[in-house]
Amino acid sequence: MSDVGEAVTLLRCSAHVLLTVAVGLWWPVPTAAQDAAPDVLRAYRVPNGTTAGIRVDGLLGEEVWSHAAVTGGFRQREPAEGDPATERTEVRVVYDAEALYVAVMAYDREPDRVVARLLQRDKLLVPDFMGGGMTFAGDDAVALVLDPFHDHRSGIIFATNANGAEFEASLANEGSDINVDWRGVWEVASARTSEGWSAEFSIPWRTLRYPDAVDDAPWGLNVLRFISRKNEETLWRSWRREGEGFHRVSRAGHLVGLSDLPRGGLNLEVKPFLLGGTRQELDDAGSLRGTGTLETGLDLKTELRPGLVLDLTFNTDFAQVEVDDEKVNLTRFDLFFPEKRDFFLENSGIFHFGVPNNPFEPPAFQMFFSRRIGIEEDEGAVPILGGARLNGRIGGQTVGVMSLATDEAYGLPGENFSVLRVKRDLGTSNYLGAMITDRRGGGGWNTVAGVDGQYVSGPVVVDAFYARTFTGGVGGDDAAYRFALDYTGDRWGGMLNHVSVGPDVEASSGFITREDTRKTDAYGRRRWRTEALGLRRLDLWVGGSYSSTMSGRQQDYSYSFALMPEWNAGENFTVFSNVSQTILDETFELTDSVEIPVGRYQNDNVMFSGGTSQKRAAYLNVNGMLSRFYGGSLVSLGGTLTLAPVPQVAVGLGYTRNDVDVPFPHGEFTADILSLRTTYSFSTRLTTNVLVQYNSLDRDFTANVRVNFIHRPGSDLFLVFTENRGDDRRLWNVQERGFVMKLTYLARL
Repeated sequence: MSDVGEAVTLLRCSAHVLLTVAVGLWWPVPTAAQDAAPDVLRAYRVPNGTTAGIRVDGLLGEEVWSHAAVTGGFRQREPAEGDPATERTEVRVVYDAEALYVAVMAYDREPDRVVARLLQRDKLLVPDFMGGGMTFAGDDAVALVLDPFHDHRSGIIFATNANGAEFEASLANEGSDINVDWRGVWEVASARTSEGWSAEFSIPWRTLRYPDAVDDAPWGLNVLRFISRKNEETLWRSWRREGEGFHRVSRAGHLVGLSDLPRGGLNLEVKPFLLGGTRQELDDAGSLRGTGTLETGLDLKTELRPGLVLDLTFNTDFAQVEVDDEKVNLTRFDLFFPEKRDFFLENSGIFHFGVPNNPFEPPAFQMFFSRRIGIEEDEGAVPILGGARLNGRIGGQTVGVMSLATDEAYGLPGENFSVLRVKRDLGTSNYLGAMITDRRGGGGWNTVAGVDGQYVSGPVVVDAFYARTFTGGVGGDDAAYRFALDYTGDRWGGMLNHVSVGPDVEASSGFITREDTRKTDAYGRRRWRTEALGLRRLDLWVGGSYSSTMSGRQQDYSYSFALMPEWNAGENFTVFSNVSQTILDETFELTDSVEIPVGRYQNDNVMFSGGTSQKRAAYLNVNGMLSRFYGGSLVSLGGTLTLAPVPQVAVGLGYTRNDVDVPFPHGEFTADILSLRTTYSFSTRLTTNVLVQYNSLDRDFTANVRVNFIHRPGSDLFLVFTENRGDDRRLWNVQERGFVMKLTYLARL
């Protein structure tokens, strides 16, 4: 791109960001009409010296609960927006010097019909990619969102069901970034009663993080209840469908009455680990060779000032992390796998800069992708010597700083990864931010810097960013930018997204699907609310996309429509028709033996997906596609059958088959992926997970067995067994095998 072109691009992107900021400052966010119930709940402080404390057992029999203020007035978001909830819910909050306690009484006139299948941790809610926010995974459940800084942007979610299963997550940017893998130290217990069921949450102050105590300073608070058999979603506040919802922190109610909150001890968390294990691998002679491992490491956490947390890690290890799901890549782009390692998950939303991930395609550009650290593609784990992370709130700013060093591995030198992030609050829930990433080692370096912003007004969300890359050596200096507009009304919705990635962009600490591309997507949605055929709603999506090189040469185009009915019982189905064309400028390998040559290809397809309600003890999800495929055809069919006969047991059997027939040498092949995922939860503290997978294309058979015992809050014992079998000669040949025991212990000083 010429210097003039780059300048024009920069000016355009800057104008988008400045417009976002100006509108956010001048145009106040409207407050939607709410129900008549108060939006303020006063917390009750347990008097000092009181001996009758709270026993976290789910039964609300302690006298202290009778002194606490109670709130209710829940209203439906689904199925009848604004109507009173069909079952009554009451919420109380008390606190003492140790923790914040929340009691929820979920009354139910048919208590025997309360659905409670899950006992395993972190399975109650899942991200709702189509509607934003979170959705329940089938059980009756209640969830809290707390916004201790009352910044109307970020918060922490705690949820449970009638079994006392635990779920926690962090959210940022009004729910645009939801981290379901965040871990906190807290307790919850539930109990069934003749009037329904009840739950008690105990959340230590050290887990919450909050600003300097100002007596009676409000926190954001909202409570959500899901009644599974009715597929009914009710909320204390923010129950409107348009521009609201549980994830919209700015629409939450207020928790007041908090005073004289503690700042105890050294405010230091120390978490050492001890790891021992053995690993066997094939040597050059084809024999298994074993090696033993005995390691120690340490994580430290301290709050330097209210809301600003420093994490230090030494000899970091992630042996307990579950293996990635097997996938068959039938595209010319890299697959995108999610981060699963604890150190990178906490407050990970702070470091998001770029195009969000979605279930349909990898992100076009992300400045920072934490899996670049400590994982070498096609090789495996790289030792992390240590690092530091500083993140949190300083006044009206959210800040994040992280730096880690990796050791030599696989003949590659050690490297250093650093990232700096700042986001400035604007208006009620908008921000303007900046970010820098840097990767150095092996005689080379790569630095990326950029600015971004977000404007939120009811159902309207505007995002924009501009980033510039700088690389030592030849090339790697170029720009990427994005502008996106999203409208999520109830009857009408739509999105416009334009992203550009220059031909010489290099972000070695991030993720780029492809360089030298401009892509524009535009889709509109119409929703009908109907009771015909037992339906709850029917969505119709229409739109398309067009991509070209930076010089304007066409790469891809598509136009499509999707029909998405959802039934009151919870079943759903989607049919998607797509007319598309792809132009290949260079050959790529579809498999090790199949090459797709340069050319113009019509890749039209019809897809479907659907599933039965997850409230059932057995439920099924299916998907399929029939497609023109690079001059030939692709037929894909897959599904997962999940059985949960009792809360302790969950079994998922998955199968995907891809039949490919393209008119090139060796162009006819079949790729099958089978998986068996089994969970047995002895209790909420002791869980065994087994994942067995088979990939026919790679002739790869893997098994991963993980036992997790939480021997005290925040402290774990992991037992992990992994095995990989299969090669070109014989499927059952052992390639590698390992067993690891890892013990962690959390001490709060």
